Amino acid sequence: MSHSTVPRSRAEAETTETASRAADATGERPGKRKLSGKLSLRLRFRRDRTLILMTLPAVALVLVFNYIPILGNVVAFQEYDPYVSDNGFVAMLESPWVGVEQFERIFADSAFWDAVRNTLVLFGLQLVLFFPIPIVLALLINSVLRPRIRAVSQAILYLPHFFSWVLVITVFQQIFGGAGIIAQTLRQHGYEGFDLMTDPGIFKFLVTSEGVWKDAGWGIIVFLAALASVSPDLYEAAAMDGAGRWRRMWHVTLPALRPVIALLLVLRVGDALTVGFEQILLQRDAVGPGAAEVLDTYVWWNGVRNQDFSYAAAAGLIKGLVSVALVLAANKVAHFMGEQGVYKK
Repeated sequence: MSHSTVPRSRAEAETTETASRAADATGERPGKRKLSGKLSLRLRFRRDRTLILMTLPAVALVLVFNYIPILGNVVAFQEYDPYVSDNGFVAMLESPWVGVEQFERIFADSAFWDAVRNTLVLFGLQLVLFFPIPIVLALLINSVLRPRIRAVSQAILYLPHFFSWVLVITVFQQIFGGAGIIAQTLRQHGYEGFDLMTDPGIFKFLVTSEGVWKDAGWGIIVFLAALASVSPDLYEAAAMDGAGRWRRMWHVTLPALRPVIALLLVLRVGDALTVGFEQILLQRDAVGPGAAEVLDTYVWWNGVRNQDFSYAAAAGLIKGLVSVALVLAANKVAHFMGEQGVYKK
């Protein structure tokens, strides 16, 4: 063996061994050490090509149904006439431009502001009365020790989510309507019946109750998944320190749920102007537009149904911009509270 193939000193041997360990730790091969801390685009594509190919169908779906239709918002600044041409794209090019005239019509309409008020009131009720219920249900189910009872409880709670809104409203009509079970029972015992389904004063609470019955059980899935990731060692350590069930829930369970709660709350705030189009449209005639008109039904009745597509596009654009602003504001609040939110800082 020649003298050049062996280290000249113990220091050189230690240096060579340290460099080799560092290369192994960073995944670098001898002779191919990166000159910078970033991988090239070609190497990153080779490393992640399987994941990229797997996500391509979902990306294509989002592009076709979410991003490409955004280009159609230009009709909000036109007097769009779909009958100018059989081709919708050509019709957009040939429709006259009117600037912000459609937005001026919307802001001058008192019915629009009534719809905004109803939408915000419904959102506030659902945020206060509906949003905490899946969290409470997840905590209750997570505290059940027997797996069979837990599985049956989850199945019962999930089931209403798969009902259509027509069926849900029919069930409520048969219970709380003027000819429902409760009203008939009261009349049989000499009391005056009632019809909650046509009462404008309690319509917002009725809509919230329908949403709770239908979707609260489905909403616990995310929270149960977050609870499943909590290490049992944390509960054991808290129990050894003398923490009871409520203290373990307060100091272990709820902190584990806090990032998920913050994320879902941000998304819920961003969805504040969407409070259930189909559900409310089905009950709008029973209580009148004064109590049931929200932004989505307003766009339907004043834009789409009357074929005033530019007016409908302008109202939808306003709703979309306000929703984006709400998401950004709620995400800033989440960052201020130390949570990640929808995206990191």
